[in-house]
Amino acid sequence: MRKNIAFILLFLLCIVLCGCRKASFPRPYGYCRIVLPEAEYIPLQQKEPYSFEMSKYAQWRPVTNEGNGEWKNLHYDVLNADIHCSYMPIHGNLRELTDDAVQFVYKHVSQASSIPEREFVNPDAKVYGVFFTLEGNTASPYQFFLTDSTKHFFRGAAYCNCRPNADSLRPVLDYLEQDIIHLIETFEWK
Repeated sequence: MRKNIAFILLFLLCIVLCGCRKASFPRPYGYCRIVLPEAEYIPLQQKEPYSFEMSKYAQWRPVTNEGNGEWKNLHYDVLNADIHCSYMPIHGNLRELTDDAVQFVYKHVSQASSIPEREFVNPDAKVYGVFFTLEGNTASPYQFFLTDSTKHFFRGAAYCNCRPNADSLRPVLDYLEQDIIHLIETFEWK
């Protein structure tokens, strides 16, 4: 009988000692740390009807285009991202061009949680435009258009070359937003 009581006490002691551990919980997925270079800007060195300062870490690349207008990409190897840019001369079709730009932004409304707009006006350089922030997991988190309202129309849309995930891409998106705003603020027509 003593053996049974000793065995039971020893068994209970093992249960008490082994059962006092912290409960484990599933941990959220972690994201890789993205280290970005300090923002530095250089003037666009191309023969375009416009000029602006672009990131030192971006390349200005032409895109094959079979339609009207001129298409270029501002490509970031460091960020694995592009800003798709297009230029169109205005021939009495400003309303159509701005409607197309706004319509293209609102094609992302099903994925965006909100689309705040920010107006840019630089009367000295005759640059007027709107910057759209598409919040949420959208393919194109930033879009904008600029015009002088008589001769020139410039449109841009940022794309990260990966699956959209606003949480993990937040450092890249913040960097792109800063670059786009700098581009807009330094934009001039020639």
